[in-house]
Amino acid sequence: MLLAFLQSDNGGIPSIPGTTGGAESFKALGDLFTHIGPIAIGVLVLLFLASLYSWWVILGKWGTLRRATNESRRFVRSFRKSNSLGEIAAHAGDYSASPLALVFDDVYETYRRQTGGSGPPRNLSALERTARTAGNEALSHLERRMTWLATIGSVSPFVGLFGTVMGIIDSFHNLLGGSGVATLQAVGPGIAEALVTTAAGLFVAVPAVVAYNQFTARLKVFATAIDDFSRELLNSLDEAPAHSPQSPRNPIPNPEIPREREVERGLYK
Repeated sequence: MLLAFLQSDNGGIPSIPGTTGGAESFKALGDLFTHIGPIAIGVLVLLFLASLYSWWVILGKWGTLRRATNESRRFVRSFRKSNSLGEIAAHAGDYSASPLALVFDDVYETYRRQTGGSGPPRNLSALERTARTAGNEALSHLERRMTWLATIGSVSPFVGLFGTVMGIIDSFHNLLGGSGVATLQAVGPGIAEALVTTAAGLFVAVPAVVAYNQFTARLKVFATAIDDFSRELLNSLDEAPAHSPQSPRNPIPNPEIPREREVERGLYK
């Protein structure tokens, strides 16, 4: 209805799209985009590119976190069922999307350099530092491009507001350049630009903000899971018995006795 009013060329009663068919609404919308100024076009193009990029990040990040969650669950089950750390290390590459597998790889490599692959670690503090560093690196990898979502979500409304201000300025310019009488023909195009750019800014910002908040909450779950798994892994290494010909290489202590789990939540459900 608003678009039909803005397209009226005289002071008579304008046509209402609902009374003339849906084709008039699309025609009015097309006419609107042919009359907007270059500044509004620039704003809309910028918001369109930002929207494309944000959706590319959203879909990519959703897939990455989904794969990381599924493979982390599988890796934890494999870790807890295995009787040998060496056996786990041989198959850790099958869970490349899991941050927990990346932590295990780095910690086990440090453990292997210390002990040759068997027995209790000589320096548990070094393993703790390795686990902390590997966990931070894995989490940083999952957080890639998150700042772009935050930036797009916070800046897009202001970009749309810039188009709004310029549309209002254009309306006043047309009004002052005419007879000074406020007619729809004089102020309509500028107001239309203002409304369209405002709506476009919100359309781009809302999905980016929602996705950023959801991904941030999910990353906190990953951070907790990495810390819990690191403690569980270090406990297993610290309790590893010295290697003997009769004992399996790199055994996980007491595999038949279920250990108390700290992490029966979050990713591990």
